[in-house]
Amino acid sequence: MSKQYDEAAFEDEIAAALLKRGYTRIPSDDFDAERGIFPDEIISFVQETQPEAWEQLETAHKGSARERFLQELTSALERQGTLELLRHGLRTTGTKIELATFQPNTGINPELQARYEANCLGVTQQLHYSATNSNLSVDLALSVNGIPVATAELKNTFTDQANRDAREQYRQDRDPSEPVLRFKRGALVHFAIDQHEIHYTTELAGEDTHFLPFNKGHEKGGGNPPRENDHRTAYLWKDVWEKDNWMEIIQRFIHIDTEEIKKDGITVEEDETIIFPRYHQLECVRQLVASAKEEGPGEDYLIQHSTGSGKSKSIAWLVHRLVSLHDDQDDAVFDGVVVVTDRTVLDEQLRNTIYELDHKTGVVHPIKGENRSKSEELAEALEAGKPVIITTLQTFPYVIEHAQSLPERDYAVVVDEAHSSQSGEMSAEMKGILSGVDEEDIEDWEDAMAENAKSRNKQPNLSFFAFTATPKAKTLQAFGEPDGDGGHEPFHLYSMQQAIDEGFIIDVLQNYTTYETFYNVAKVVEEDPQVPEQKAVNAISRFLKLHPHNVSQKVEIIVEHFRNHTQHKIGGKAKAMIVTSSRAHAVRYKKSIDEYIEENGYDLSALVAFSGTVEDNGSSYTEREMNGGIKESELPNVFDTPEYQVLVVADKYQTGFDQPLLHTMYVDKKLSGIQAVQTLSRLNRQHPGKEDTFVLDFENEQAEIKEAFEPFYGKTTVTEEMDPQHLQQLASELDAFRIYEQEEIDRFAKVFFDPSNTGTEGAHGKLSSIVQPARDRFVVKEEEIQEDFRSTLRSFLRLYKFQSQIVSYADTHLEKLYTFGRFLYKELPRQSHDPTVEFDDELALQYYRLEKSEEGSIGLSANDGEVKGPTETGTGGSEADDEVELSTIVEKINEKLGTDFTEADQLFLEQLKEDALEDDHLRRSARANSRENFALEFDDALTSMFIDRMDQNQELFAEFMDNDEVQEAITKHLRQQVYRESQSEEV
Repeated sequence: MSKQYDEAAFEDEIAAALLKRGYTRIPSDDFDAERGIFPDEIISFVQETQPEAWEQLETAHKGSARERFLQELTSALERQGTLELLRHGLRTTGTKIELATFQPNTGINPELQARYEANCLGVTQQLHYSATNSNLSVDLALSVNGIPVATAELKNTFTDQANRDAREQYRQDRDPSEPVLRFKRGALVHFAIDQHEIHYTTELAGEDTHFLPFNKGHEKGGGNPPRENDHRTAYLWKDVWEKDNWMEIIQRFIHIDTEEIKKDGITVEEDETIIFPRYHQLECVRQLVASAKEEGPGEDYLIQHSTGSGKSKSIAWLVHRLVSLHDDQDDAVFDGVVVVTDRTVLDEQLRNTIYELDHKTGVVHPIKGENRSKSEELAEALEAGKPVIITTLQTFPYVIEHAQSLPERDYAVVVDEAHSSQSGEMSAEMKGILSGVDEEDIEDWEDAMAENAKSRNKQPNLSFFAFTATPKAKTLQAFGEPDGDGGHEPFHLYSMQQAIDEGFIIDVLQNYTTYETFYNVAKVVEEDPQVPEQKAVNAISRFLKLHPHNVSQKVEIIVEHFRNHTQHKIGGKAKAMIVTSSRAHAVRYKKSIDEYIEENGYDLSALVAFSGTVEDNGSSYTEREMNGGIKESELPNVFDTPEYQVLVVADKYQTGFDQPLLHTMYVDKKLSGIQAVQTLSRLNRQHPGKEDTFVLDFENEQAEIKEAFEPFYGKTTVTEEMDPQHLQQLASELDAFRIYEQEEIDRFAKVFFDPSNTGTEGAHGKLSSIVQPARDRFVVKEEEIQEDFRSTLRSFLRLYKFQSQIVSYADTHLEKLYTFGRFLYKELPRQSHDPTVEFDDELALQYYRLEKSEEGSIGLSANDGEVKGPTETGTGGSEADDEVELSTIVEKINEKLGTDFTEADQLFLEQLKEDALEDDHLRRSARANSRENFALEFDDALTSMFIDRMDQNQELFAEFMDNDEVQEAITKHLRQQVYRESQSEEV
């Protein structure tokens, strides 16, 4: 008799809990070890649920039906595997035998429900599994209709054994060639269990067996929370293994991934992996599905899942469930699912996962734009009712002119990395597309204007499921759940801390060394010219950063550190990334590294990544030319080869770049906030033999990096609520300037929102004429008043774009003012430009010292992190750039003994240009209008595009929105390029 605290009692307790939840006890004596099944259970299930099929077998085999059936089943298990047969049945002697029946999506067919209830889920204690050694047994085995699907080894901490002992038992004492333990052919998953933790594997491979944690997480980290009067791990047998839940996992979650192993571009073999969900994936999908089923469409969900959480799999499982989700009345909850992502690999993963689960093709429709525009293809797919559509963040809004029938349907929109482009006008357009009213229901301009305002709020036919690792304040406010304290929090959390604790990612802050650079600059010309102060400070900072001595000293540190400390890591495969502040900086780094390696005869090679063409010291450089002809699209694969060890980057490959061999990062760029987290997280991918990472930082202090990471280590929340009254305050301040009249705003809105206006009725002239009186009043005001009005109007426009997504404004006055103000703002005359400031021969580097300042681990707290949201927008105008002597600025720079200034990169602007060129409407406008008329439309669209991409370059975004000179320069530059390139296209 077992004692109440030993392992046998633990085993009895689990088995008893399963018997209470609908399982049947099956003795080990009923097990056929050679076949790896419980024959009587299988035959009994077939005879009871499919008597006609069994009768056909009896007729065909005349007295030997049992033996022939078992023989064919065993052979099919060897060929096809357990999962395939459970899901799709066994074909034999002209008939199909179902080996399991899964719960139907609806309750319309009572016969299917009855067959589902007839499934026999079995639990067997001390299963003697071996065909060669009858003494060997596993502690527990679970079966479905006599086919084993899971095994478990239990360990009891009361008797000085733990989970790790169960894992070692599987590795050392369980022969993976035994039928019930064989990969694919036997049980689908194997659990190692004690009272505190659970781990699992889907393939036993001796010492190479790899286990994953299956824990709920505790206090944002690993492990499991305590349960009152119960084991911490009891959720496994009381919830996960519960009959309906367990059958759902087998039906809708477990699947086989096939990876092609290629050599010289040719597939030489295929590597199969059984995918079993981790606990947070299972819980997340189930909770989202349950909420969507109960609440219906019209809800928003934010899922904060860290890097290493397996977001691609979670999205695939969620999409598969949403496509077939029905409510309690057996009505489909959604008519379709739209997946919005910039990751091209996601469509293939979705297709493969859904095919594995359902054996259906054509379910997933990626928008590729082959032989037609992406917007047209997207509109056709939506109108055709394709179940799953995958599109990009840039393409999605352009469907508005085609999708007339969409508002009659309900959609689930699954957004990958939600903060990337889900702010501003793009999100509003996306909501407007899927929630607009029928044209027949818009009787006048007021209806149209009201619907436009309403499109910025939650819509009853549209649900967002937004996945991100680093939620920003506006993302939490747009998609998050009320936390009960006036703030917002994610619907589901898998934290960075838990991912690190469970070993799915590496803590990139464990080895963090900073260097401090000390400079002294001398003015070497006799003249002391007057120059704009801030522009001169930035110019001197650039001079210092790009100075050959500065770059060469850092290159020496980098290369020698890599050779002495990094190169031997990960079995000699370790790689490094150098993060630079600008494209010119990257060019000089690449040249200096190549020169240093050649001078010293080192066996190292570097690549560089930057956009466009860089002019430096009279020469032109491109990424492809500096990399010896390697195409941009080929660079990630080339860098993956042993030939290259170092990658120099300038705002490329700092997000979304998955290279597990990256071990060390050398940072020569100011990092903050999400950019710091995303950039440094390039190092966190796991790889066999990768035990740690290293960061050497020339620009940032440990405290700054700690501050950037803290909000995203545990659960991220936002507590600063947007005050709707602040918009009213700004509107009142604008009214007080008496630049415009309310009657003008009303007339503008009536023309702008008139549904009968097709653009050929002279509306452009009407709109322009309505705005002109306000412009005329503006130009005669004093300069100080002009600046105050311009700044206040800009603040109102920015804040309305943010807040109108979160707060419902029933008063259409603000929407009308916003629409009028957008056009008026572009009409206001600009100030003249100041000349660009550059220094070359005027300055010399007099003194330089580079020394280590901090070294060690950056510790993060386990508390919830808070991000700040926009509550108010400053109304003060930009300060004038005072003219001061060059010598004064040099003195100020030297007082700082360094530089904190960085250069905004051209890459961001080129991405904006590409966005504009992908806009069919803007391209047509450019071809049909003069430059002056095109400017009216382009300038406003550019502001929206800036807001859509604000997270990718927050510093440049702030400069663009707050500095009129910067805004005008960028707008003019991009407008000219887009206009010229659109004109040159074939119409």
